[in-house]
Amino acid sequence: MNRTGLWIRTAIIIAITLGGIYMVFGPRHTPTSADFTWAGIKENLSKNINLGLDLRGGSHLVMRVKTDDYLKKLTENNAQAALSAAQDAKLPVTGNSMTTDPGNYSISLALSDPSQAQAVVDEVRKKVDLASWTQSTSGNNVTWSLPTQTATLLKRQAVDQELKIIDSRINAFGVKEPTLQRHGSDASGEILLQMPGVDDPERVKNLIGATSNLSMMKVVSPPNPSPVQTYPTKEAAIQSLGGTIPANRRVLPYADRDEPTSAGASSTPDPNKPKQYVVVEYPAIVDGSELRDASAASRTGADRDYEINFTFKPSGAQKFGDWTGKNIGNYMAVVLNDEVKSAAYIKSQIFDQGQISGRFTKQSAEDLALTLKSGALPAEIEYQEERTVGPSLGADSIRSGVEASLGGLALVVIFMLFYYRGAGINAVIALILNMILTIAALIMIKSTLTLPGIAGLILGIGMAVDSNVLIFERIREELRLGISIPESISIGFDRAFVTIIDTHVTTIISSLILYMTGSGPIRGFAVTLILGLLINLFTAVFVSRTIFNWELSLWPNREKLSI
Repeated sequence: MNRTGLWIRTAIIIAITLGGIYMVFGPRHTPTSADFTWAGIKENLSKNINLGLDLRGGSHLVMRVKTDDYLKKLTENNAQAALSAAQDAKLPVTGNSMTTDPGNYSISLALSDPSQAQAVVDEVRKKVDLASWTQSTSGNNVTWSLPTQTATLLKRQAVDQELKIIDSRINAFGVKEPTLQRHGSDASGEILLQMPGVDDPERVKNLIGATSNLSMMKVVSPPNPSPVQTYPTKEAAIQSLGGTIPANRRVLPYADRDEPTSAGASSTPDPNKPKQYVVVEYPAIVDGSELRDASAASRTGADRDYEINFTFKPSGAQKFGDWTGKNIGNYMAVVLNDEVKSAAYIKSQIFDQGQISGRFTKQSAEDLALTLKSGALPAEIEYQEERTVGPSLGADSIRSGVEASLGGLALVVIFMLFYYRGAGINAVIALILNMILTIAALIMIKSTLTLPGIAGLILGIGMAVDSNVLIFERIREELRLGISIPESISIGFDRAFVTIIDTHVTTIISSLILYMTGSGPIRGFAVTLILGLLINLFTAVFVSRTIFNWELSLWPNREKLSI
């Protein structure tokens, strides 16, 4: 090979090597003199690599989704919605009943005129999604029952939705490379969550389990009250309803404050004022499922005066706009988790946005906005198992893994130098470069290094050694046949390359299957091994051959090759 081609190959190797070294050991900020000390290099390395739970420490949680409670709540909501739909249509429905035993969920509407049963069914179908429920009529009752197969499907969907919501909350919270997946059988409804390097696990747990049942409800009060009609006790609010709470009413707590002048805004509450109660209409005008976005914003720049701004999806905005247009002069309650956060006076029709105000800190406002934005958990969760991996255990694991890697590398280096002599130096350079570039690739794709990942790194070293052995032995064979050194090197690389590709491709395919079917640690092993094998094609073939070519270029008439 001519010198120009060699210099081009060398420039490529140097550029990639320097880039890999910087990715592994370089700072992610403007470099200072401290970054080039031994302590600074070690600190940069620890910051650049994302360590898994087994190395960095963190929290291990197993949660169970209360799917039976989810179906119970779904049945109750559908029962009330069905009753409201029939009564709004002035149909002869006298009441509703329901069954919410595990495995047996049903809704019944009682009719004073059985001849109107079909009209009731038609009206309920327009406003309530009961398409998957089995409908039947018996005497004065119209009944919808939830089939077992549909209940199983709804439970599975609830767990899937919980996974998506928890994933969005954890990712937005900033936990690096969490492991989130189903745990156990589908019927168990369990979820596994591992969070490496969590500084405040309790906050994460609170955020995971936080409910975000946001809804807008009409406040029941006399026309144009000022301020909004409130009651000093819950009992007083119930008495205003005649002593019992009708199915279409709710009595909710409300922190008294100066009333706003337009929907969706409120002033800061006075914490010294006593809690009061308001009566609201049920069901809600719109709920949290109609939210498109939510964000925290400072009202005055103070740390304890934040509000949450939210916007609706088009469907929610239309319902909200229709309702506010018909209720100008009334009050609307912003209800969060069964507590009225603000009562807005409807001054004009509004469609797509609103606010929740109060004495929120920056952290509490951001957490609440995140909870609202990610959506309400369809069912409550309970913790089945909780384990914490301390940083000391992680440090021991790191030390053991590093010692194993360095020990294996040292033995390989000694063997290669002893058995292949001068060519062994070539192999050692390729091995060290393989390790650096593999770690750099892990950093570039923001993958997490775990103990199985270190095992994959060590196995990659073994595969890299195997590639060098194949090439060197092939070169030896050609030299024994009396072929010249340049031609032996060329034939050795060309013919060994086919075998190297074969072994690497089959191993990569196996690793891809592990990645697609395995859990977090297994996937970490697969990722590290795949990267190591791909990079080995560069180091064991391209880099190693370039070094041999430089030898031939510098000593073209040599009669022996140290191999």
